[in-house]
Amino acid sequence: MPPAFDTGLALLVFGLAAGTITARGAFAAVAGFVAYGLLLALVWVRLAAPDVALTEAALGSGLTGGLLVGASTRLRRSEPSPAREAASATLRWAAAGLCVLVSAGLAAIVVLFAEPAPTLAPQAVASLAATGLGNPVTAVLMAYRAIDTLLEVVVLLLALIGIWSLAPDRLWGGLPGRLHRADPNRMLTFVAQLLVPIGILIGLHIFWVGSVAPGGEFQGATVLAAMGILAMMAGLVRTPPISRQWLRLLLIAGPAVFVTVGLAGFAIAAGFLAYPPQYAKLLIVVIEVPLTLSIAAMLALMVAGASEWILQR
Repeated sequence: MPPAFDTGLALLVFGLAAGTITARGAFAAVAGFVAYGLLLALVWVRLAAPDVALTEAALGSGLTGGLLVGASTRLRRSEPSPAREAASATLRWAAAGLCVLVSAGLAAIVVLFAEPAPTLAPQAVASLAATGLGNPVTAVLMAYRAIDTLLEVVVLLLALIGIWSLAPDRLWGGLPGRLHRADPNRMLTFVAQLLVPIGILIGLHIFWVGSVAPGGEFQGATVLAAMGILAMMAGLVRTPPISRQWLRLLLIAGPAVFVTVGLAGFAIAAGFLAYPPQYAKLLIVVIEVPLTLSIAAMLALMVAGASEWILQR
């Protein structure tokens, strides 16, 4: 593509970022954030980083945008007539000055960066065969930085528990979110019936090809979570109560298998989350399968929110 496209894309990203920050309404800011994330995904594509682009579109813009839309809606209901207080001139100038300092610092880091930039890419590619994976991004996440990936999943689980803890004690263990009943005549029901099976196949495909091509468990799990959210919104399935034992087992299955394989590494490869070369790919797949299902369940339940309905037995 011509340089004019990249220049226009950069200006559009900058303008949308400024508009999102200065937006007065919560919904307008969230809409700007979602559009900003989609543009960033396009930027990553232009930088030849399709894995990062998929993650940004699925998690950074899609799921996070959905969570922010739900949060802004709840805030609007709980505060129908918020009192608007204008910030003082001193506070505005202080915020502007801080933004300028941070921007200048980041610019200085980029401009004054060492040439050539330090990188471990050659070493990672040289050891790629030992993992049995063809995608270097997946190899980094599941082998060289496996502890970081494990901690990310644990943070997701803790965030979900935090969301559940917002429910009143009398509703604990009930159905997350609002109850939706299926109406066969609604367009949403038709769209859900059409897209959910296709989306599940796409999510599984994105997960499975992650070992050799752009994709992986986080991207595939986000697509699977989106299909679950769509089915729940259309009323095709009911959000499972958080008191269900199978649901709690599903949520901890991924992290539990991750930690188990990691501890087994002390016996089979002399280190935590170390894989013997002959079984590296098999062990990574053993980790990723339950991890994908756990992440998908966590993300879908995050969007569903805290319990609002008592389970009728």
